Amino acid sequence: MSCHECSSESYDKAEAWCRETVSAGHGMLFSTELFAAEMTRVSRELGVSVQALNSLFRNAHVTHMKRTSHSVRNQTMRHVKSYLNGTSILKLAKKCNYPPAMMARFIVENVAVLPTRQHPSSTGINTNIKQEQLRGGKNNDAKSTTNNTTKASAGTRKFITQSLRHPEKMLGCASTSILPEYLFSEKVSSNTTDSIPPSLDRNDDLIPLSRLSLEVREAVECDPMYGPRSDKERHNIGIEYELLLEYTLKNMGIPFETEEQLRKRGTAKTPDVLLSCPIGLKVRKKKPPHPIQQSPSRLPGNFEKEDEYEWKIICWIDSKALFGDVDTHTNSVLPQVETYVHRFGPGLVLYWFGHAPLSRLGDSHGDVVVVGGDLPDLFLMPTG
Repeated sequence: MSCHECSSESYDKAEAWCRETVSAGHGMLFSTELFAAEMTRVSRELGVSVQALNSLFRNAHVTHMKRTSHSVRNQTMRHVKSYLNGTSILKLAKKCNYPPAMMARFIVENVAVLPTRQHPSSTGINTNIKQEQLRGGKNNDAKSTTNNTTKASAGTRKFITQSLRHPEKMLGCASTSILPEYLFSEKVSSNTTDSIPPSLDRNDDLIPLSRLSLEVREAVECDPMYGPRSDKERHNIGIEYELLLEYTLKNMGIPFETEEQLRKRGTAKTPDVLLSCPIGLKVRKKKPPHPIQQSPSRLPGNFEKEDEYEWKIICWIDSKALFGDVDTHTNSVLPQVETYVHRFGPGLVLYWFGHAPLSRLGDSHGDVVVVGGDLPDLFLMPTG
């Protein structure tokens, strides 16, 4: 199998493109069709797989979200006011360079009748203050806004998630799903592009679907990276590659315990796979950032290629169905797997979609081996 290590040049170009595209609020962020087309085009231009580019792009967007989410949330009531006056959820998302599905969640949280607030007086928000904020009065400062989502109950969070999954069913009837003081917004046209037919699981098909349900559906379906569909896809991909790892190890004849088996034994902080005994793997050496020039006659022929590899002992393997970029590896993956090093010894992180140049990825003083694409072909059991 080839080593899915991205070259420094390709990695830098791909990372720069991702950052610039996200910061600019490119139209691909608000259209699943355009997103797929752009990913395919740029993947060919940069020589990076679509899966790797998708993963790298999402990581760049998560970083963008961490920087901007707070300021967007601080303007929640301003966004609600714009929606009530006729601006569509999708247009609000584009204006703020924010994921459409998450903008839809904001609107549902503040406009819909939630399980914990069957009447305006039970929202936990002073109605007079809220109305003043919507009119643009002095209380419009986000610091004076008590957003009920910060203290939302589990039932409320579940309702909002279900509303994004099944907006016609949960939000379809305006009179019962929207707070009374906001019902006027249903008469305001936002020029929602797609007319979505009534859901089959509703008994009141003759009643027109609410504007809120139609716009939530539009926002969710236009979002290429967030929302119930994307969450489910990422979850399924993670499980799929964990099973692939287990299948590969069985075919290689390597005994192991799965994360589920370890948890049944009461083991905390478990990797995806704990090997029943340490094994040796032949992996590519980690090159220094600025390699030293050596004489061409030092190791001729196959011996020079052989010198690019080394044997490493591992006790566990952690599967990552993503591209191992520098930021994610350094700030998320490495701190996680270092706990496995302390408990079980050295191990291996497998980035199925490839990774950044090894010279840029930390290895916990040599105790964490990083590979991409698949497990190395050559391994050595303790018995030889």
